[in-house]
Amino acid sequence: MANKGSILMDRYEVGRLLGQGTFAKVYYARNIKTGQSVAIKVIDKEKVLRVGLMNQIKREISVMKLVRHPNIVHLYEVMATKTKIYFIMECCKGGELFNKVVKGRLKEDAARKYFQQLINAVDFCHSRGVYHRDLKPENLLLDDNENLKISDFGLSALVESKHQDGLLHTTCGTPAYVAPEVINRRGYDGTKADIWSCGVVLYVLLAGYLPFQDSNLMEMYRKIGIAEYKCPSWFPPEARRLLSRMLDPNPSSRISLAKIRASSWFRRGISTSSKSTVVDEVSTEIASANTEDKQEVASIPKLNAFDIISLYAKFDLSRLFEEPCLKKETKFTSRKTASEIISKLENIAKHLKLKVCKRDAGLLRFEGTKEGKKGTLSIDVEIFEVVEAFHLVEVKKSNGDTLEYQQILNEGLRPGLQDIVWTWQEDQQVPQQSEDQLHEQPPNNQLQQEQHLDNQQQPPEQQQLLLQNHLIQQEQLP
Repeated sequence: MANKGSILMDRYEVGRLLGQGTFAKVYYARNIKTGQSVAIKVIDKEKVLRVGLMNQIKREISVMKLVRHPNIVHLYEVMATKTKIYFIMECCKGGELFNKVVKGRLKEDAARKYFQQLINAVDFCHSRGVYHRDLKPENLLLDDNENLKISDFGLSALVESKHQDGLLHTTCGTPAYVAPEVINRRGYDGTKADIWSCGVVLYVLLAGYLPFQDSNLMEMYRKIGIAEYKCPSWFPPEARRLLSRMLDPNPSSRISLAKIRASSWFRRGISTSSKSTVVDEVSTEIASANTEDKQEVASIPKLNAFDIISLYAKFDLSRLFEEPCLKKETKFTSRKTASEIISKLENIAKHLKLKVCKRDAGLLRFEGTKEGKKGTLSIDVEIFEVVEAFHLVEVKKSNGDTLEYQQILNEGLRPGLQDIVWTWQEDQQVPQQSEDQLHEQPPNNQLQQEQHLDNQQQPPEQQQLLLQNHLIQQEQLP
C-alpha cells in the first residue's frame, strides 16, 4: 500500500477498499502481530437493524462456524463496536471467479477444476446441514493458488429452517441462478436447489454467458421453469449430459451430488492422492470430535481451540445484538476443579430453592419449584474443561421467564459464585474504536474488478448480458 492504513482495535492495519454493498464494506487488512493478510467485512449495525436483517447476520456467523473446508472462505473472528460489526476473514487475493468469466469462457480443464472444488465444498456444507442458496460466480473467490473458495453465506439456511414438510420456504437468491421450485414458492429441498445453481455456474464457466437470460424477468422465469436453454457447439457430450441432469426442472428427478461426483466428466483428472488430501484436511477437526464421543459419559467435555472461540467472546453473538438485561445466557471462567464448581453450584441452588433435575457429564439443570409467568424456570449449567484446572462454564435459561432468570442470576448466582469465578463474560471489555478511524481509501483504490473491467475490450453480446445480469438483477426475488 502506498499509504499507511488505519489501525483497527490495535490488531489490524486496514488498507484499500475491496468492495461494498448496501450494508457492508470489505477492506484488505494485515494482522499487525503475524503479518497475515485478511479481509475485513464491516457491517453497519444501524442499517441492518432498520431493515430487519440482524437474524441474517447472526445466521451467516453461525453457518461459517459450521463449515470449515479448504474450498470455503474461513472466518477467523468477529469483533464489534457500538455501531459496526467486523468479520475478520480469509483474504482471497485472486478475486471473484466472475472476473475470469466476464472475459470469456474458460477452458474445459479449468472449468472442471473449479466445478470439482465447488461440488466438494457444497457437498461438505450439505453434510453439515447447511444450504447456501445463492451460489454464483460473484460469490466464488480464488486464493493465491487459484483454488476456489465459497463466500457470502448471508442467504444460507440451516436444517432447522425446514418446515414440518421437510422443505425450505424462503424465496431468495439471484434470479438467473435460482431453481424453478424456489421461484414457484411451493417449498423446496435446499440440496436440490443448490445443485441447480451449481449447474448454472458450470454452464457459465463453459459458455461465458448465462443459460437463462431475458430482458423481461417473467420471461426468464418461464425459461427457468421449463429448463429452456441451448448448449453451445463446443460443449463436450459428457458435459451436456451432466448439465441436462443438473438443470432438470423436476427436483425429484434432478441428479444428486453423489451421482455428479460419479459422472465421467466430473471424475476426469481426479487422482487418488489429491482426493485423499482433501479428505484428510476436512477430517482433521472431525477426528477429535469422534474421539470425544467414545469417552466415558461421566467425563467433563474438553474444548479445542475452535470450540473455545465459538463459545466465548469472539463468537458470542448476544454481545453484538442483545441488550444485557434481556440476555438468556452468560459464561464465566474458573480456576477451580470441576467437582468444586459443581459442589458450589449445588449449594447455591439449594439456597435459592432450585431443584437439581439433571447431573450428567458436566451438565447440571436447575428448576424452580413454582410456576412462573412463562412456565417453570429452568436453567442449564454446562462445564467445559479448557486445560487442567481451568474451566469455562455456560449458564443458560432453557425455559421460563427471562426477567425471573436475570433476577436469580444477578441476585443469587453471581454473588454466590464470586469466590470461584475468575472472570465473567460481561466483564470482558469489547475494544471500542472511533468510527472516524476507519477511512475509505482514495478512488484509485477501488475494486480490483472495476480496474480489471476498465482494461478490457467491450465483451461480445452474450457476455454483455452476463454483465447486465450482474449489475441489474442482483436482488432478492419478489
